[in-house]
Amino acid sequence: MKNYEYKLLINGKWVGGKKRIEIKNPYNQELLGTVPEANEQQVDNAIKSAQESFKLTKTLPAYQRSLILERTSDIIKERKEELAHIITLESGKPIKLAKGEVDRATETFKFASEEAKRLYGETIPMDASAKGENRVGFTFREPLGVIGAISPFNFPLNLVAHKVAPAIASGNTVVLKPATYTPITSIKLGEIMLSAGVPQGTLNIITGPGSTVGDAIVRDARISKITFTGSASVGLGITEKAGLKRITLELGSNSPVIIDENAPQNAGQKIVERCVFGSFAYAGQVCISIQRIYVHQDIKDEFLKQFLKAVSELKSGDPLDEDTDIGPMITEQDANRVKQWVDEAVSQGAKVLIGGKHKGPMFEPTVLTDVTPEMKVVAQEIFAPVVSIMGFNDWEQVIKEANNSKYGLQAGVYTNDVKKAFYAAKNLEAGGIIINDIPTYRVDHIPYGGVKKSGIGREGVRYAIEEMTQPKFVCFNL
Repeated sequence: MKNYEYKLLINGKWVGGKKRIEIKNPYNQELLGTVPEANEQQVDNAIKSAQESFKLTKTLPAYQRSLILERTSDIIKERKEELAHIITLESGKPIKLAKGEVDRATETFKFASEEAKRLYGETIPMDASAKGENRVGFTFREPLGVIGAISPFNFPLNLVAHKVAPAIASGNTVVLKPATYTPITSIKLGEIMLSAGVPQGTLNIITGPGSTVGDAIVRDARISKITFTGSASVGLGITEKAGLKRITLELGSNSPVIIDENAPQNAGQKIVERCVFGSFAYAGQVCISIQRIYVHQDIKDEFLKQFLKAVSELKSGDPLDEDTDIGPMITEQDANRVKQWVDEAVSQGAKVLIGGKHKGPMFEPTVLTDVTPEMKVVAQEIFAPVVSIMGFNDWEQVIKEANNSKYGLQAGVYTNDVKKAFYAAKNLEAGGIIINDIPTYRVDHIPYGGVKKSGIGREGVRYAIEEMTQPKFVCFNL
């Protein structure tokens, strides 16, 4: 893998390029290889290829689409160790989490293979109208065309799967631009899908900066839909540039979890363990990482004691080590930014109970208290191993505090009180409310997406397929 010159996938063929981008291991800066920086002509060729392939894929029988996706799932499962190793090398994700990501991608493609067979419309009761007598109406769903998929660095296999798999399942074609930091995993997926029998030109993979390659995809009128995961600022730019395209945006968050004083007694230690995992897994570089923990004042001191003990036992280091819990942030620049935010919060009155420092890209797991809503560590998406813990007394008030955010992706609530749980479910402003677990919980067939600046649209294979297809109405006059 070292120093390997990877290529673009255009029209079923691997294509090189003169201008190269170096891909480095974020933990030790080892050079892993290079990928081409796609030029204007290569982007155009990829889109043309997808357009031409759509003539085939839109008529490809459901069972054939299903078989391609099932084979893809099987091959990913067979190559689990290899793929996990690549994910860890190029993203810095601890190997045990990378293996979990491969398992999820296996399941995502399996879900897509099943949903490919369940793509159907509905009958319309035409005689509900006096003008509909003696008529029969029905709908079926058609694929949109070419899907432009732009994926992030933090889940370089499974978040790509969430864009590619439903697109193929529903008869669309794809032009994929993976994150510049982590393109190798996508290229390996391209190899797998070719071996699984994906038609020539159905999946195209082009690498390069978002400001050029990504922008070209977003603006191109031949692209029918953009599906993007990344920052809110880039997502806003996409909406301004995309024109009359469908758009799915999965953006940022600063996810809260609320722990009531009557949280399930048998989950006491488990709550702490889950909150530590949700706060610090993959160095907090997860859209639904816990950033804010609200704990009832009656149990706050005991929670803090157990939480800090568990955090102190986390192991930081080489992400290839099976025992490592905390690996590097994606770049040292990101770690520097986080240090500035933490220092700013301290200057405004916050206290660091543990952590708060970094060496290179390795940022210590950090716990803050005495924070206020306007501090960046609370109000913005920190995307780092930093969590703020706050106390509360009143349930309705803490729901308001949790909603005091421009984001709303997922929220977690721990309580044994059914009325409080339903109140939270109805009043928390988020796309997903997880009762008696952390907001970081996700399985790959649920409707996943946010409100406010956390995005528009939904992922989760069935729900993504709905957004990648459109109903066509047919009426017979008898």
